[in-house]
Amino acid sequence: MELNTLAPAPGSKFPKRRVGRGIGSGLGKTAGRGHKGQKSRAGGFHKVGFEGGQMPMHRRLPKRGFTSLTGAFNAQVRLSDLEALGVDQIDPVVLKQAGVIAANAQTVKVILAGEIKRAVTLNGIKATKGALAAIQAAGGSVNA
Repeated sequence: MELNTLAPAPGSKFPKRRVGRGIGSGLGKTAGRGHKGQKSRAGGFHKVGFEGGQMPMHRRLPKRGFTSLTGAFNAQVRLSDLEALGVDQIDPVVLKQAGVIAANAQTVKVILAGEIKRAVTLNGIKATKGALAAIQAAGGSVNA
């Protein structure tokens, strides 16, 4: 195969339709646009969502919901995950290396899910009230 012999597969390319070039072409006179109306005329299109001057659907309906820009960088950790680590000093780097949280996580919060029986020290990690009570009851501490 050589570059100067490359060609599209037979039947894969069709000639461009020449509309408005007489009755014999099959697309003469109105050129496939039908009769009258805004869409039959040159320049007769409006932006997406335009409804002829009526208030468009995307403006009639209420806005709803919220997408946090920082949500992807927040991570949650269960108490049972901390128990399974088997490490006494825990910080975000340890959690990332263990694969407990995503590599792009910037803030980490421990939530009250599962149990913890070991004393652990959390550095640079926040905890909910319930999780903080459980960690302290097990003899641990949190340095946020």
